[in-house]
Amino acid sequence: MAARVAFQGERGAYGEMAALQYFPGATLVPCKSFADVFEAAEKKKVAYAVIPVENSIEGSVGEVYDLLLLTKLKAVGEVYQRVHHCLIANKGAKISQIKSVYSHPQALGQCRGYLRKKKLEPLPAYDTAGAVKMIKERGMRDSAAIASRRAAELYGMEILAEGIEDRKNNFTRFLIMAPRAGDRSGRDYKTSIIFSVRHVPGALFGILGEFALRRLNLTKIESRPTKETPWEYNFYVDFEGHLGDRAVKQALAAIRPKTSYLKVLGSYKKASF
Repeated sequence: MAARVAFQGERGAYGEMAALQYFPGATLVPCKSFADVFEAAEKKKVAYAVIPVENSIEGSVGEVYDLLLLTKLKAVGEVYQRVHHCLIANKGAKISQIKSVYSHPQALGQCRGYLRKKKLEPLPAYDTAGAVKMIKERGMRDSAAIASRRAAELYGMEILAEGIEDRKNNFTRFLIMAPRAGDRSGRDYKTSIIFSVRHVPGALFGILGEFALRRLNLTKIESRPTKETPWEYNFYVDFEGHLGDRAVKQALAAIRPKTSYLKVLGSYKKASF
């Protein structure tokens, strides 16, 4: 039986494309929100959740980072999805008729220059493919959507322009989340953790130094407000290595007493793009 995999958005969303890339032949389950994706996996309605964590142009997806803090799911994989945006409208529409453009805020940000040049009003929607579906269902003639070619084909819509993203080297990184941690180890793995530090001088330096001492390469560090105490932050860190590696075990043991909170999201095979 094919695994059931949840993603955020409608059919044709980049999340669906990432899920198909990682799980060819899977049964895909579209969800309205990121919270719904997490809930589907947490309640074991699906085996895996595919969630976007960062884009090479627009940066991190803040809502997802906040949900990672709360979830009991484990990170078991990652995949990079190439993002190639199209301007999509109803059949017969002309680009001269278009006044406003709907899409996910990240997609609108990735096409900011194009929209400004064409003097098109950006309007946020919950999903790229969802914006295409909405424009079709409402028969909107003076509006378009930003989404993938796949979305245009799935909904039988017209592509008015292609490759409208401001930077062509545009990728979104997705994490694969599951109720249980992966049990494999080996080379070319990453580990993701979340921690907060005590509000004292040198606290962050003391933690990051433990990774440097063991020659563990940090591939990502991101801070997010704790939302509990003003001006205090949680740090999201990705580094090379597996939880089963001796150096990783030593580093985590060394930083634990230096943190006020530590959560290990999991280890997973590094993806390439």
